Amino acid sequence: MRSTSSHHQNVLPLSSTSVTRSSRPTDLVSESERKDDAHGLPRSISDDEAGESKPEMGKSQSQRPSILPRPSSIGRRLSIIEDDQPQLTSSASKTGPVAWRDLPNKGQLAILTMARLSEPLTQTSLQAYMFYQLKSFDPSLPDSTISSQAGILQGSFTAAQFVTAILWGRAADSKKFGRKTVLLIGLFGTCLSCVGFGFSRSFIQAAIFRTLGGALNGNVGVMRTMISEIIEEKKYQSRAFLLLPMCFNIGVIIGPVLGGLLADPVGSYPHIFGDDSVLGGRNGVWWMKHWPYALPNLLSALFLFGSAASVVLGLDETLDSLKDRPDLGRRIAKSVGALFRRCRRRETHYYSAIETNDFGDTPPRPTGESYALESPISASPTTNQPPSKSAKTKLKLPVRRIWTRNVCFMLLAHGLMAFHVGTFNNLWFIFLSTPRFDPSHPAPPSHRAQHLPFSFTGGLGMPPRSVGLAMAILGVIGITLQLFVYPAVNQSFGTLRSYRWSLLCFPFAYCLAPYLAVVPSSSLPPAQANGVLVWAALAGVLFVQVVARTFALPATIILLNNCSPHPSVLGTIHGIGQSVSSASRTIGPVLSGWLFGLGLKKGVVGGVWWGLAGVAATGWIASGWVYEGSGHEILLEGEDEREMDR
Repeated sequence: MRSTSSHHQNVLPLSSTSVTRSSRPTDLVSESERKDDAHGLPRSISDDEAGESKPEMGKSQSQRPSILPRPSSIGRRLSIIEDDQPQLTSSASKTGPVAWRDLPNKGQLAILTMARLSEPLTQTSLQAYMFYQLKSFDPSLPDSTISSQAGILQGSFTAAQFVTAILWGRAADSKKFGRKTVLLIGLFGTCLSCVGFGFSRSFIQAAIFRTLGGALNGNVGVMRTMISEIIEEKKYQSRAFLLLPMCFNIGVIIGPVLGGLLADPVGSYPHIFGDDSVLGGRNGVWWMKHWPYALPNLLSALFLFGSAASVVLGLDETLDSLKDRPDLGRRIAKSVGALFRRCRRRETHYYSAIETNDFGDTPPRPTGESYALESPISASPTTNQPPSKSAKTKLKLPVRRIWTRNVCFMLLAHGLMAFHVGTFNNLWFIFLSTPRFDPSHPAPPSHRAQHLPFSFTGGLGMPPRSVGLAMAILGVIGITLQLFVYPAVNQSFGTLRSYRWSLLCFPFAYCLAPYLAVVPSSSLPPAQANGVLVWAALAGVLFVQVVARTFALPATIILLNNCSPHPSVLGTIHGIGQSVSSASRTIGPVLSGWLFGLGLKKGVVGGVWWGLAGVAATGWIASGWVYEGSGHEILLEGEDEREMDR
């Protein structure tokens, strides 16, 4: 089928042309083809048109390739045949699950993964020492007040996201900004926020920088949108959208460990950074003594800056209307790459093309340019080819029409899940850091003993290193399940069913979590809870919660992406989704921090956990009204049903 020079005018065999004709609807025959029929030019005919005149052929003969009839239709016919071939491959591939190696555009996905990884790395890092950093601002404050402050500090970030997420989603859909610009603003804004937070000396300063980071960060919705545009086929979505939750689990593994190890380096490593130490000299490292929690934040800022640099140099814009706009960052990256290739070629012998400028034929080509064989097909007229997607006028769905029934219920279920998952992430490290109940010094004084199953108080009294280890266990369980269990289960049960069943696990995990405070420990209070039983129970609770989260989070992203009623508002839908999530993650930590402090005062520390279980159960009920959409359920004027399949 590739031997298509302009002087071959052989007519296609009937069997081969039937494949070409039957693979597209009859109404897609171009106007130029009808004109050729009218002038009596040779045309391929289908099996139905052949009728009784079609000779009998064997199977092997009917699949024999043939020569295209006319040079004027070469480009069009090849594009039709090549468009059909992936469909055959796609149908064949449905027999088995999609592997990681099958994902297209791996380079672009890798850059997005790096950018996403830097953010949970930053957020989970500070959770390992936030309780102690707040305590360092005013050591006289009681633990209940510190818990409330931690909730406010966590909520300030998400509150700012709630206010700005929809605006960033609209900006990502606009020609003025686009996806890549909004992503870069979020990365650099979070980088600035980390530096300011690390050098804060009061609760107010810390809250201001956390709010600034949230206001400039709309990246989660933008990244989800870009992945859906990079990976258009639904068969790859279960793998591609799994990358973002996977990054969270990797961040949960690395972030708390780094935060716990690097927090207060003078106190943790006095022989290295303290007085009369290796690096500190006689008086120690001054800035580490003055800002004991700046070092982990500086490292987080470095990760964010590196991610932003990779986005500038390596990531392509995915918004259709901006794909053809010159990108300075990509130009710089290509120029640097070309420079390195030239340096390598100086050490290696290559054949080079003869410059024909001396003969007056063609101008010289740049040295080191690669050459490809020019096919006569590419030089043939392409006037009959259908216009590309980017060449068409971009139709946009008005915002008032995006609120379909499925969108509303999906946002409700998404908001409820973000509420209890975000609250758990905040409440967990506070619970681990809270001092244990000590009968010799009871807090509150009226609570003299623990009375199961409801009247008990206290936490696990873990220092930053142990908190980091406990948080890392959560990440290890999550990444293991996501790599080896989730793809197979999702392939067997489907996205919607696995989503609904996973939501049922959350209430059980939240009901069991507060009882970790009464698990028998090998050490007496006020020392941290320790021993085989403590760590086994802790790992068990985390396993149930992480199993639920592993299946629910990627399914939520897929369902939110596919509930979009039109591709033109995909960025807006993800922006609204992030705004709803941010609102939930703002109210949840603030409310839970206050309720947790109230539970410590009243001697009922489990009350906030059991309330969280009720919210999770409500989210499971709301998921019953959610269904998996197509991403293009509303047709605008000028569109037809064929547009929905592209």
